[in-house]
Amino acid sequence: MNRSSRLLAAALVLGTASWAASAAGMASLEAFVKNAKSGRAQFTQTVTPPARDGQPARAKTSSGNFEFQRPGRFRFDYNKPFAQTIVADGTTLSLYDADLNQVTTRAQAQALGSTPAAIIASAADLRALQADFSLQEQPARDGLEWVKATPKSRDTQLQSVQIGFQGESLAALEILDAFGQRSVLRFSDVQLNPTLPASAFQFKAPAGADVIRQ
Repeated sequence: MNRSSRLLAAALVLGTASWAASAAGMASLEAFVKNAKSGRAQFTQTVTPPARDGQPARAKTSSGNFEFQRPGRFRFDYNKPFAQTIVADGTTLSLYDADLNQVTTRAQAQALGSTPAAIIASAADLRALQADFSLQEQPARDGLEWVKATPKSRDTQLQSVQIGFQGESLAALEILDAFGQRSVLRFSDVQLNPTLPASAFQFKAPAGADVIRQ
């Protein structure tokens, strides 16, 4: 996976780019947004670009750890195949590429908006979420209950995200961007409402790293 592919995979998580039709999906989403004040999990992410010129798309897979704390704090640590960290501290979003020793920062309010990260870590309740997304229950599959969220804003690279739940626990995100690229995140070892240290969402650029502010 080259640099552009790694950055694109990270962007998909932020929403360019886990957590029948039945009421269970909406009920799970509402309970998660209302009751899950913090969480941690392991994740596997598979990114599949659209097929071109009749050639099958080649999927790329990465994995790592995820933590969040409402309102607006989260952290993705990609461990394989390349080390990369994405941290939102409530004010600033930082992306660190260890291979390049490069940090990109931007204002968090401008970076998130109608994104999957907003669903996980920002919305305080279902009504707040519905201000940015149209929500539609989906058929149960893979042992999970699903809700499809479509951004109301046209100024986004996110086409839709399907959120899969096992009970009230986030289990999967299936993200489709405006270019037809699909990113699937599967969460495991999910812990809801653990006590997380404030340092988990603080990021300091490593010595010698190039810092790009956007």
